[in-house]
This record gives sequence, structure tokens and C-alpha cells, in this order.
Amino acid sequence: MKNSTSLPRQGGILRPALVVFAALSLVTGLAYPFLTTGIAAAVFPHEAAGSLIKQGDRVVGSELIGQSFSSPGDFWGRPSATAPMPYNGAGSGGSNLGPRNPALADAIQARIAALKAADPDNPVPVPVDLVTASGSGLDPHISPAAAAYQAERVARARNLPRAQVDALIQSHTEKPWLGVLGDPAVNVLTLNLALDQLRPAR
Repeated sequence: MKNSTSLPRQGGILRPALVVFAALSLVTGLAYPFLTTGIAAAVFPHEAAGSLIKQGDRVVGSELIGQSFSSPGDFWGRPSATAPMPYNGAGSGGSNLGPRNPALADAIQARIAALKAADPDNPVPVPVDLVTASGSGLDPHISPAAAAYQAERVARARNLPRAQVDALIQSHTEKPWLGVLGDPAVNVLTLNLALDQLRPAR
């Protein structure tokens, strides 16, 4: 006598599994990404396009990624530890050096020395964000204190009144989200571009 309970045929299991796999692939792999991308482009077109900053038809950067500035007439951003070059968007990451690592201490001392050399008469202690890299290595912002530390050097290099530079820093200071989340910050690129509108760096 044959057993009445037999295993289902392999084709009977495989076909529904393939149908579910194909359906989920279409929904999660195509439909959902296209839908969310389309909504983002319609509702937040600037952010969805990378928060790019343009001068005329030329893209000069992004609000989200820092840049290297070294001219005395520019505000300088946070150091970047990305490789093989600073602010490499394709290689985001920090130095991964611990606070007791001698290499980190040496790097910080070298950055302090460079800031002091650029503005030797500045008696203000160097803000920490000007000598330490962020975790992403791409941070486009500095603290208002870091901007204020550089204001005298920038004003002198561009032959601008210090009060005018201070006012520009104030107008470009972004407040915490909803007034409580995060800290005030200054976007270095947009601040330097605003300075260029007043008086181009020499």
C-alpha cells in the first residue's frame, strides 16, 4: 500500500518562489527607487541634485562637501583625512587615530603652528575644529568660533573692515534645526563665495 502523503513536486514549489522573487525585484529594485527619486526631485530638487552651488552655469561645489582653502583671504575649513586627497567624496572617512596616538598629536601641533604662522598676533586659542578632522572627512562647516578666529586675518588680507567680516559670519551662521538639534555652524564655501562678492581675494 502506497503512502498517501507524498512530497509536492519540485516544479510546484519553484514556480511560486520565482514569481515572488521577480515581483519583489520589480517592486523593491525598480518601482520603489524610481518613485522615491521622483518624489525627492519634485519636492526637494536642490537637495536631490546634490545641493550643488553654481556661479552662472559653472558648478563650484556642494553645500555638503568641504573644500581645501589656503589663501589668507579665505576662511579655512576643518582638516580632512580622506585619501588619496582631502575632501575626497569617494573615500569618506576619518583618520581613525586615537586621542593618545602620537601621530594625531603631531598632526594637531602642525596645524596649530600653521594657523599661528598665518596670524601671529592672534591671541585667541585655536578652536578645536580647525585642527581636528571630522569622522567623514568631508565636513563643509566650521563653528562660529572657528570663523571668528580667522576673521581678522581674512579682513586684513581682503582689506575689509573687521566689522563687515563679522557681520558676514553672523549672516551665514546656520542655526540648530528646530532651534535645539545640533550646534550653530558656518558653511565655509558659501561664506567665501559671499566674501568674493564683496571683494575678491588677492
